[in-house]
Amino acid sequence: MFPSLPMLLAATIALGLIHILLAGALATRVRGPAWNIGNREGDAAPLGPVAGRAERASRNFLETFPFFAAALVCAVAMHREGHLATVGAHLYFWARVAYLPVYLIGIPGLRSLVWIAGTVGLLMVVGVLI
Repeated sequence: MFPSLPMLLAATIALGLIHILLAGALATRVRGPAWNIGNREGDAAPLGPVAGRAERASRNFLETFPFFAAALVCAVAMHREGHLATVGAHLYFWARVAYLPVYLIGIPGLRSLVWIAGTVGLLMVVGVLI
């Protein structure tokens, strides 16, 4: 059985925190703890491949999540939590789960396909609002 849409939203929030914490931890590993606790003024050291990908994956998550959250909250408020919204929300969530390791490993074509899958899921949720 699928979890409720509010539970899925909570899981997606947790996933977003994982993105942010991982990107921060990898950046700190590259730039050092003084950078982490400092005011971060001036030029920062380059992140390197994996930390850079983590930062970009986190930023990408933060670009799409507000739209997903708003659409999901509206779907629940409008009592449109049917099959399309549920499948779309799961597609968005699981694609975003897959996106992080695929991006960290550095598989460009697969990364784009996973992003497209998440966007389709988002659009499915938006579709129930129209």
